[in-house]
Amino acid sequence: MRAVWTGTIGFGGYAIPVKAYSATEEREIPLHQVHEADGGRVRVKRVCEVDGEEVPPGEMVRGYPVPGGDVVLLSDHELASLPMAGRTIAIRGFVPLTDVDPIWFAKSYYLEPEPKGTKPYVLFSEALQQSGRIALVTVALRRRETLGALRVRDQVIVLETMLWPEEIREPDFPFRHADVDIRPGELRRAVNLVEELTGEFDPGRYPDRYRAALESLIRSKIDGAEVVQPTAAEQAEGVTRLLAALQESASEAEDARNAAVAKAKAAASRAAKARTTAKRAANRGRTKTP
Repeated sequence: MRAVWTGTIGFGGYAIPVKAYSATEEREIPLHQVHEADGGRVRVKRVCEVDGEEVPPGEMVRGYPVPGGDVVLLSDHELASLPMAGRTIAIRGFVPLTDVDPIWFAKSYYLEPEPKGTKPYVLFSEALQQSGRIALVTVALRRRETLGALRVRDQVIVLETMLWPEEIREPDFPFRHADVDIRPGELRRAVNLVEELTGEFDPGRYPDRYRAALESLIRSKIDGAEVVQPTAAEQAEGVTRLLAALQESASEAEDARNAAVAKAKAAASRAAKARTTAKRAANRGRTKTP
């Protein structure tokens, strides 16, 4: 695993150096949007809605929309200058884990101690486990401060990033305010059924049936050659161009050979004429001698 953050767990004037690793990963089968006609990948471009031009990454900044249509531009430099907690997981207090509803948790990170912080890390981990508490913390991740909790899983301290109170939506559903008549016998029956079906949590009992079915569908299509080749047209054009280039090269080579042959013949002809001329001159010289 690759560390995504390095910092410390802060206890007042003492800090435990740690590295953070993503504790979870999504295993979705990649499905792209493609052109049905040829299988070409459909790409999403960042286009300015004002001039219709594609915007390069270097020209992008953050903007806050103001009522009326105006926009406040915020540069990366300005955002970086805002007050932000340092690279410390600051402990704010401790509460029982059962007091925190899971809806508050956003993402999990394993915290690994640096070698010099191993003993205090293990001590803190044991203290959390034996007390049955979690630590409420604040930490700066991805350019913003977030609420979090430290808990222990398999002897490893896990940082659970949490949502802020204003990020939890209130379920305002009509039935919450209705007077629903539940009979005591019905409730006892429902509770008994739940208890009868209760067992230990074993995630291996719950396979991802959709993923397995999708993989099977993809394999069957591959085995049946039900695939398209997005570059087929380009490859065909490439073959045509290659053959044309080879033909042109062959023609040029043939022309060069023919020119060389013609040149050689011309040279041979000139040489033959020169020999003939020289022979005649030699014959005339012998005839004139007394």
